[in-house]
Amino acid sequence: MTQTQRLPAAIEQWPWGERTLVMGIINVTPDSFSGDGLVDQLDAIVARAQAMVEAGADIIDVGGESTRPGHQPVPAEEELRRVIPAIRALAAAVPVPISVDTSKAVVAEAALQAGASIINDVRGLQADPAMATLAAEAGVPVIIMHDQKIPSADRLIPDIVRELARRIDQALAAGVRWERIIVDPGFGFGKTPDLNLLLLRRLGELRALGRPILVGTSRKSMIGYVLGTPPDDRVEGTAATVALAIANGADIVRVHDVPQMVRVVRMTDAVVRGWRGFSSA
Repeated sequence: MTQTQRLPAAIEQWPWGERTLVMGIINVTPDSFSGDGLVDQLDAIVARAQAMVEAGADIIDVGGESTRPGHQPVPAEEELRRVIPAIRALAAAVPVPISVDTSKAVVAEAALQAGASIINDVRGLQADPAMATLAAEAGVPVIIMHDQKIPSADRLIPDIVRELARRIDQALAAGVRWERIIVDPGFGFGKTPDLNLLLLRRLGELRALGRPILVGTSRKSMIGYVLGTPPDDRVEGTAATVALAIANGADIVRVHDVPQMVRVVRMTDAVVRGWRGFSSA
């Protein structure tokens, strides 16, 4: 398979609007909801990431703490033990940017020193007051996610937009540059399955924030809610949500099943964006 065009080093030069970027998920946890966690298996972690890049992943996202419902919080020391060796190994093995999925500034800082170049904070800068300052001082892109409970369908978009706008302002006040902010509406975080489906339909309204949108629906419970399948049997459901997310304005999709979703992204981009950045057979 032809590889995806490599991202420029500076986020300001990323091809926003030209094609959808694919972020491949590497969980270095023992309790990943999707059952794909790899802990203390550096060879397997590197092999999985290399396969993702070969299949067309633009970014590799590494996380050492599960955020599934009912997860047990992980101390910073344990998260560091899981994440840092993996990022160090990946930085030497793959030619794409590495994102660290964490809400702890101490973990993010160590990850950046080990070779990561993006902070993906599922708590949207709210769990650790030092995170925004770190992102600003490091000069790296930061993904700010919405994770608050939504009380009703009529509050869905207004509450997400208002809260993400507040968090964007917080990042800007800390010195993060506007061009380095990415937003994530937080599928599965504080939202019922029905609200997640509604959010996917109305995703385009988040364009009002003026920042690129990352969508993470891969294998999530909203798909199991509709199809009645376990997390490892949600490829088709994920594909449907990825295609719809792109049609409704997503700029990055965060996925487990990279080879399949790269094909979905390319086909959807060809329709939605008219992108022809790969060779045809």
